[in-house]
Amino acid sequence: MSKEILGKKLGMTQVFAADGRRIAVTVVEAGPCVVVQKKTVESDGYNALQIGFGPKSSARVNKPMMGHFKKVGQGAFSHLREVRFENVDDFKPGDQITCAIFAPGDIVDVCGVSKGKGFQGVIKRWNFAGGRATHGSMFHRAPGSIGASAWPSRVFKGKKMAGQMGNKRVTTQNLQIVEIRPEQNLLLIKGAIPGPKNSLVAIRKGIKTK
Repeated sequence: MSKEILGKKLGMTQVFAADGRRIAVTVVEAGPCVVVQKKTVESDGYNALQIGFGPKSSARVNKPMMGHFKKVGQGAFSHLREVRFENVDDFKPGDQITCAIFAPGDIVDVCGVSKGKGFQGVIKRWNFAGGRATHGSMFHRAPGSIGASAWPSRVFKGKKMAGQMGNKRVTTQNLQIVEIRPEQNLLLIKGAIPGPKNSLVAIRKGIKTK
């Protein structure tokens, strides 16, 4: 069965394994997430759970959404996501999904929005080499030619050029869970994950794990 939970990236630190190895980990406050709505094949055509994460003031929620949240009776939530589950009969609205659904050693995929770096040139954005820096070359960090003239008289789609960098949905696959602290709702995941501190991330069972 699929497993997924929402969390907040808190930052990075390091832990030591039993054999003395130092492991860099990212600390994520994972859950608890509340089941807000259950969708089934009979009613919606597919099986899924709508889960909420992060408290939100009811004064900042419009009336239709507040009516949706009141069916559960656990307040309003900052984030709502649909999670596909093969068997949704094990859950009902109001149930909590905690980080205990994972175990140390599990392989997970982490989705997040990468840090936005604004408008960047081709050297920073695409690792172009650029030109020489001396002897009046007049060509240092410019993109250079971007296409021919007579044909095709246009720039092909996908040409690597300057533009917005970062601020995109990124998935980092096959990360290992090093430690779980259920009493603090914390997951310690080996390596780096996308996004700045305090950003929303989704942790799910690795789809390419053997």
